[in-house]
Amino acid sequence: MKVLVPIKRVLDYNVKPRVKADGSGVDLANVKMSMNPFDEIAVEEALRLKEKGAASEVVVVSIGPAKAQDTLRTGLAMGADRAILVQTDDEIEPLGVAKILKAIADEEQPGLVILGKQAIDDDSNQTGQMLAALLGWGQGTFANKVEVSGDTVKVTREVDGGLETLSLKAPAIVTTDLRLNEPRYASLPNIMKAKSKPLAAKAPADYGVDIAPRLTTLKVTEPAKRSAGIKVGSVDELVAKLKELGVAA
Repeated sequence: MKVLVPIKRVLDYNVKPRVKADGSGVDLANVKMSMNPFDEIAVEEALRLKEKGAASEVVVVSIGPAKAQDTLRTGLAMGADRAILVQTDDEIEPLGVAKILKAIADEEQPGLVILGKQAIDDDSNQTGQMLAALLGWGQGTFANKVEVSGDTVKVTREVDGGLETLSLKAPAIVTTDLRLNEPRYASLPNIMKAKSKPLAAKAPADYGVDIAPRLTTLKVTEPAKRSAGIKVGSVDELVAKLKELGVAA
């Protein structure tokens, strides 16, 4: 079974985002970028399936600027076999990403697509579900356990009431949650080996996908700063303050 793992280059989760002076978006100049943490979990899960013999090949794919090669090399250093970069400097919406991934899936014919449930930059949580709809494949979202046996994929996922287990027939889509696994660190020898692993460069036009945006960002602003808290000396004073703020009758 071939496993396809889409990964995204995002602002590192340790970096505090800054809004551009003109309010047109987040300033990404001279800031640390890294692999989306949920996608890192997806890569780890694909590699574990390969180590168990349930997967034969792990292919990582990214859609973004040329610098996304660094993110793909990280996936290769973790243990992926090869990579595909669909290079574009345009910001692509989840539907455009899903359409490109569908075209890649049609070409690669994977038995399983594992991707993060969402990217930490836009928190859309849409691409996996859209990809499943476009391909007509079964999907298991928010997975915290994945088991593969033949062409059956058993996914345990978190729901409001606890845990739900789904049995999917491959090919299928799985989106990963935080508790699925702990991603490995790439060793120095593997980082060196990753430089010689195949990385194919493509463009959205190669797949015949229109990536024109359907949404327009009007303005981006930083969240309002929280005001300092107020200490009260008694319950009566607390109730009076709540009434003053209009949150109690």
